[in-house]
Amino acid sequence: MLLHLLVLKLKWQMFKLLPSDQIYHNAVHYGVDTQPSIKELSDLSEACSKLWELDLNRLVPGKDYEIDCGEGKRAHQKGDMAPESLFKWLGDDVLRRSTYARFCSLLDNYFPEESITEDVTPEEIQEQTEFIEEIFRTPPINYLHKYLVEKGLVSGNSEEFKEMLNHLWFDLYSRGGGYDSSSAFEHVFVGEIKGRKGNVVSGFHNWIQFYLEEAKGNVDYQGYIFPRKHGEHPDSETQLLTIQFKWNGALKSVSTTLVGVSPEFEVALYTLCFFVGKEDNHVRLGPYSVNIKCYHLGRDKIGSAFPIAEC
Repeated sequence: MLLHLLVLKLKWQMFKLLPSDQIYHNAVHYGVDTQPSIKELSDLSEACSKLWELDLNRLVPGKDYEIDCGEGKRAHQKGDMAPESLFKWLGDDVLRRSTYARFCSLLDNYFPEESITEDVTPEEIQEQTEFIEEIFRTPPINYLHKYLVEKGLVSGNSEEFKEMLNHLWFDLYSRGGGYDSSSAFEHVFVGEIKGRKGNVVSGFHNWIQFYLEEAKGNVDYQGYIFPRKHGEHPDSETQLLTIQFKWNGALKSVSTTLVGVSPEFEVALYTLCFFVGKEDNHVRLGPYSVNIKCYHLGRDKIGSAFPIAEC
């Protein structure tokens, strides 16, 4: 698996080309309606359900990947209930998909420690810009833009909207006592390590980051957290999973992640909840009842965003 990751990383190097040499996927989805309906504009849950439908890049369990949930546990229980990895395999083509590959190229741009000031290079700034450009061509982000324009919350100008997304997700702010040590993207998707002894994982809600770090031996999957609804347990088909794991030796006692969803879907979902939702957003995503937690940092920054399974 490590050789596979090395081959993919070489492919991600193409995103370090000059902006004039970048090649984007020309996504055209005939018959896909990305215009928000009146019902969706008045009901956040309906809008989130629509985003789920528009995630044409979402993976199919058993076809694109397979997970092994292992045994369940309570959040307070100690010990590893899953001797095997969460991910049994991931299709060779998955991380070659344009938005997935651009997303992966961003994951090594950050220090794990929450209090360390980030050093953002011109190359990394370019990777951020190219990622936003890529996902802008997808149905979920197209829908998000139209939705927020209808609400009068953002500019209808495409370039101004992309710039807003870039600032929202990648602008640095202080967290854990460190100056310019964090960003919405780092916290939500990459994860951070905090605590006086550096023994607690904060953020880290993305399945792609989990897969890559598990493949490198940095993540130890400890088992799933028993669902609130008695008698229902996750299996290899589950795409909303609450788990416990260790990352670089630090513990994440409870973390819920949407397995197999695309990067553009998660960016669209959390951005939508940031602009039109509250701290708690009880919505439907396909077959799942979810509370999308969204914490504001000041008026214009995402402090954190993640799903919580409600049943």
